Amino acid sequence: MTPEPAFLLHKRPYRETSALVELLTLNHGRVRAVAQGVQRPGSRSRGRLQPFSPLHVTWVGEGELKRLRLMESRGATALLAGEGLLCGLYANELLTRTLHVELPVPEVFAFYTALLESLPRPAARAGGLRRLEVSLLEALDAMPRFTTAEGGELDPQARYVLDPATRAFQPGQPGLDGRTLRLLGAGDWDAPGLAGPAKAVTRAALAPLLGSRPLRSRELMRQLAERRRAGLLGAGLLGSGPGGG
Repeated sequence: MTPEPAFLLHKRPYRETSALVELLTLNHGRVRAVAQGVQRPGSRSRGRLQPFSPLHVTWVGEGELKRLRLMESRGATALLAGEGLLCGLYANELLTRTLHVELPVPEVFAFYTALLESLPRPAARAGGLRRLEVSLLEALDAMPRFTTAEGGELDPQARYVLDPATRAFQPGQPGLDGRTLRLLGAGDWDAPGLAGPAKAVTRAALAPLLGSRPLRSRELMRQLAERRRAGLLGAGLLGSGPGGG
């Protein structure tokens, strides 16, 4: 096969010297594979097969679990730390948990690539994450419908919550006002003042796909936000928390 652009989403040891890996690929979506010998000391592939590192890969196998044949670097690894690293881990965990195996999602791959470029810049993180989440919801046919359950327009003055069963909005508290939801429905995800509502909507829409098991990355973000908040309060300052998850 032609070498496929890919990123590593998750890796865990397998047998003595191999690893089970989850990859996000350009044309085949999420691919599960065995990377033979990658855990062996001195393996050249071990250094290449790292999160946030752009790869070219090939594989063989007809079943759901493939066997990697080729792993080559196709660029520099995104150097992430602190909140940027946690946002990257959140993106990897989200895609691993929600994407169906071998469902082609080239738009998701494109937005994931763009996200890695934005994560070193704090001001760009929230927008990059929301764009990735929206592309994922669209790929999985799980994007909210910014209408009432009957298909009617949202009242700008009323407040609504997302109904997971219909993917539409119903009156509820505390909820979001209809004016804000109509802006999001028009695609204004990056408009000033909408970062919080955009995060609330994507989080509610993703919840049914993720199930009841908590995201580990989300808990790490919460802990980081609490440590920062404690430090800022101790210094007499306040700030915003991380934009992820």
